[in-house]
Amino acid sequence: MSVIDQIPVRVTAVKQVAPMIKEFTLEAIDAELVPFSPGAHVVVTMGGAENEPAYRNAYSLMSNPQDKSQYRIAVRLQEDSRGGSLYMHQQIAVGDQLMISPPANLFAPDWMAKKHVLFAGGVGITPFLSYLPELQQRETEFELHYMFRSKQTGAYSAELAETLDNHCSNYDADQGSRCDIAAVLSEQPLGTHFYICGPQSLIDSVRAIADEMGIPASAVHWEEFAGAKPGQPFVVELSRSGVELAVSSDSSLLETLEGADIAIPNLCRAGVCGQCVCKVAEGEVEHRDSYLSEPEKQSGQVMMPCVSRAAGERLVLDI
Repeated sequence: MSVIDQIPVRVTAVKQVAPMIKEFTLEAIDAELVPFSPGAHVVVTMGGAENEPAYRNAYSLMSNPQDKSQYRIAVRLQEDSRGGSLYMHQQIAVGDQLMISPPANLFAPDWMAKKHVLFAGGVGITPFLSYLPELQQRETEFELHYMFRSKQTGAYSAELAETLDNHCSNYDADQGSRCDIAAVLSEQPLGTHFYICGPQSLIDSVRAIADEMGIPASAVHWEEFAGAKPGQPFVVELSRSGVELAVSSDSSLLETLEGADIAIPNLCRAGVCGQCVCKVAEGEVEHRDSYLSEPEKQSGQVMMPCVSRAAGERLVLDI
């Protein structure tokens, strides 16, 4: 993603919507924002001033997709933040300027579905907030199951319970309330599609139970923006130029390449979209993505630099 692709926006409102979540309202500076489809996200670039690292994180758009006057995102402060969520929570204020990518969508509803069942965990509620206006406009049958801990997350839970009535079920783990996922799945008519956004444990649980029940994999959709996790430092060599770069333990390979002004296409930065795939010329890879097939991973010929790393001290990419 080049600088030309970026859209300059100004932060016009910041709101604490849960103990660990802040909501940011973004408005265009130079031109009108474009409509987006339900489930879309943007990559936000923050920092990057002189002697300051740049952070790029993907966040779901949670405003009405047809509202071109503003975008809204919500950011959970991660306990193991590598800088992005901490920067948004501590450094960004009303009036600040950010750069965002054009909206991209890897989590759109399947409008051929007979019914839509949404499972949200914590800040995973955000993409579904953009689903709701269109679900209601289409008068499509749906239900939302929202799981959270009120001492940390739970943003918008009271508002959703009030406006959606029996279409919304809230589960506050801090109050001992749990969602019986198996019961929810078993009650649905044929033709129902299921959508999951939240921590990996929730995604894995719903997918496993759905598989046990014989629900087609094509009817189960999920999204997670976990981002890259730390790992052992290593050196990457770019075979076409001979350039060598040091990848630190708390930086992703993609971030290191971008820091050296090497443009790599990307959409999600979380190992799910496949845009940033790179050819591996030499070295072993620690695959952490959800995009490549097992045979592709076993071949050792390709990797997703947004989340995956070298399994040793050195890696050579065909770049």
